[in-house]
Amino acid sequence: MKNKEKQRYDERDYAVIVGSQRLDANESIFFARELEHIKAKSYDVQYPELTATRIIPVSSEAGPGAESITYYQYDQVGFAKVISNYATDLPRVDLKGNKFTGDIKSIGASYGYSIQDIRAAQMAGKPLEQRKANAVRRANDQEVNKIAYFGDDDHGLVGLTSHPNITTYTLPTDGTLNSVTSGTAAAAKFINKTPEYVLRDLNAMVAKVLELTLNVEHPNTLLMSHNIHADLSTRARSDNSDTTILEFFLKNSPYVKNVEVIPEMATAGTDDTELIMMYDKSPDKLTLEIPQPFEQFPPQAEGLEFVIPCHSRCGGVIIYYPLSIIKAEGC
Repeated sequence: MKNKEKQRYDERDYAVIVGSQRLDANESIFFARELEHIKAKSYDVQYPELTATRIIPVSSEAGPGAESITYYQYDQVGFAKVISNYATDLPRVDLKGNKFTGDIKSIGASYGYSIQDIRAAQMAGKPLEQRKANAVRRANDQEVNKIAYFGDDDHGLVGLTSHPNITTYTLPTDGTLNSVTSGTAAAAKFINKTPEYVLRDLNAMVAKVLELTLNVEHPNTLLMSHNIHADLSTRARSDNSDTTILEFFLKNSPYVKNVEVIPEMATAGTDDTELIMMYDKSPDKLTLEIPQPFEQFPPQAEGLEFVIPCHSRCGGVIIYYPLSIIKAEGC
């Protein structure tokens, strides 16, 4: 078969694979190349305001075919004791295991181009509209981000702030009130407290994690909203100090050395109150399960349009050691 004839045969065959009888070979090839270009670009687009995959270690270990994720936690039971030389009643030490299982759910969306979109773009020598692909990718990432922080009760997915077993620190209500700010809730807020009281609360949260875990867990990262960060990062530790409250805490805390400003913390507490959290940012403590990252499938012809289905799979957040995390509401 001659090269030109073979090329024409390949083009006809490719047009059939694309699934349209309304596009000629050149149009089909143009469309396919455009989709390849869009796919590469949409994967590269970054949305820094969607922070979950940066804040929570991501795991894709389960793989795209998994329907659930199971992990085991083992604990030592038994004890040793002083024995005599010929003792036969040696205490038995063993392991006790607990099994935990979480579901994985699919996330889907799509975008499309009409026949006229494709032909007009080819005729003008311009690429297809990139914003459609970007919008679908962003919609997917927004859903993953929401699940990561808040979970999805309807589908049994757990989020970082909604996990039922993490430790809660109750803020003392000893803030100074005035005619504008009044009530018990306002008295718990950092903005109404002296720097000494704010530092007391932050250090007390760390101390509670250490106390409950017998010094096994050490939080290293602090999450807070923009409002709280703006206050603590600009308010001086004292009248005669040029160090802010937040600088002083991070410098002197033996464990917490990182702070992350997260928009979701502004309404993550009960009744949409402010929330701060401390945790050990380690995949040994918690993971955001994304067994199948965002993917795009081949275009499907539907009437006079080509639709590109998009898909990912998410299992929410698994917290292997809930006592390694602590939160405070209404701050």
